[in-house]
Amino acid sequence: MQGVWLGSVPDASMTDTLSSASFQQTQRAFAAHIRDPHANPAPVGIEDRRMKIYRDLFYNSIESFLQNGFPVLRAILDDETWHRLVRLFFASHASQSPYFVEIPEEFVRFLSESNALPSGLPPWLLELAHYECMELVLDVSTEVVPSSGVNPTGNVLSAAPVLTPLMCVLSYQWPVHKISPDFLPDKPLEQPVWLVIFRNDQDKVHFLEVSGPTAALLQLIEASPLLSGRQVLTELAATLGISVDQSIEFGSTLLSQMREQCIIIGTRLEDVDNLESE
Repeated sequence: MQGVWLGSVPDASMTDTLSSASFQQTQRAFAAHIRDPHANPAPVGIEDRRMKIYRDLFYNSIESFLQNGFPVLRAILDDETWHRLVRLFFASHASQSPYFVEIPEEFVRFLSESNALPSGLPPWLLELAHYECMELVLDVSTEVVPSSGVNPTGNVLSAAPVLTPLMCVLSYQWPVHKISPDFLPDKPLEQPVWLVIFRNDQDKVHFLEVSGPTAALLQLIEASPLLSGRQVLTELAATLGISVDQSIEFGSTLLSQMREQCIIIGTRLEDVDNLESE
């Protein structure tokens, strides 16, 4: 871990007993020992009783953040497997962020990139971890829902629907939203599951399981923010191989429902040439 995670150094009373090694060398030895005490000896001259305080403090802090960020994963894994993962993460992962709130994201990156994970882990572990992490990502997101340039009561068919920036469309091969200690799937789904995660106007994070066409509709709106709802549904019809009338019948009610759920926050106010007039 880099940055504030391992920013502490021995206090003055401890440094008085250190050998003549440079301060930077001592820092590196101290940090290496904290991260992986089995592979790296403590700096010379520091009694183990004091080092144990630091070892426990850092490890317990990281483990606590992970436990809070991945409650389902923690409930499923036995103590030995869980702590082996946390220890390996703490010892070997080079984090890109120094912020504690981003530890869960770093843990997901570790699970996706590490070549040294313990054997016998569930095949859905990475997807479950990603799913759980996304709730925290949106919960702490500093993205702001725009208060200007949007008509909250605009016609979502004749104007361009505006998605909340606090929304994401997710797809998984495993039913991650159903996994629990009582349900551990042994094979992936025949078709991927689509989930929409969003934070509403009460700052509550929600997950919705949606159909493939609904996910495709949201992705089209995101990719073509200047198109009216009708134009998006026309494109969707070609993608799905259905008539435009069928697509509009399917999508008009859905767009209204997504506005009620705060997934769509309104329509664009700007006059854009390729928008239909209201």
